[in-house]
Amino acid sequence: MDDAASATRGQQKLPPPVKLSFSHLGLHCVDLARMVDFYTRALGFTETDRGVARGYDIVFTSWDPKDHHQMVLVAGRPDLAGFNHINQVSFRVPRLEDVQAIWRRVKDESGVHDIRGTNHGNAFSMYFRDPEGNRVEVFCDTPWYISQPCIEDLDLSRDAAEVLAEAEIFCRASPGFAPVEEFQAKVAEKIAAHVKNL
Repeated sequence: MDDAASATRGQQKLPPPVKLSFSHLGLHCVDLARMVDFYTRALGFTETDRGVARGYDIVFTSWDPKDHHQMVLVAGRPDLAGFNHINQVSFRVPRLEDVQAIWRRVKDESGVHDIRGTNHGNAFSMYFRDPEGNRVEVFCDTPWYISQPCIEDLDLSRDAAEVLAEAEIFCRASPGFAPVEEFQAKVAEKIAAHVKNL
C-alpha cells in the first residue's frame, strides 16, 4: 500500500469497535481418537457433534449446552516434533477445589506431562501438556489482584483452606495488592476510555 492510500485509510472513520469475548478453540490433532478420548474422558467435555470439514474429520465438544462447541478437535496435524504455535488453552473453574479435582483426574493420564501448580496471586492455576503437547491451563480466580506477572509454585495436593489463607497473606504483602473488584473497576474505566478513542 502506498503512502497516499495509507493516509486515506488513516482518515477514514471506522465503525465503533465490537466487544469480543472468547468463544471456542479448535486444535488440529495428530491422533484424533486419542485427543477426543482425553478431552471427553479426562477433562469431561461432551461430544456434541462430529463430521468432516474440508476433508478432515472434526469433533465438536462442549461443557455448556448454550455453546455448541467450546473445544473443536480436527484431524490433519502433521506429526512433527518441535515448536507448537499454541501458547496455551485456558479453562476457568469456580474454586481451587475444582482445580485440584482436575489435577487429580489428569496427573496420571498417559501422555500428560509438564504438570505444574502455580499461584498467580489473582488466580490459582494448574498447567499441563495434553497427549499431543498442547499446553492447557485450568484455573480459578482469587478475590485479589497483585501486579502481574506473578509465578509462584503451588502444591495442589495441599488442603485448599490452607492454600487460600497463605495466598491471602502473600497477596496482601505483594506489589499492587487490591481487592479484585477495585482492579476490575479500573480496567473497566481503561477499556471505556480506549474504546472511546478508537
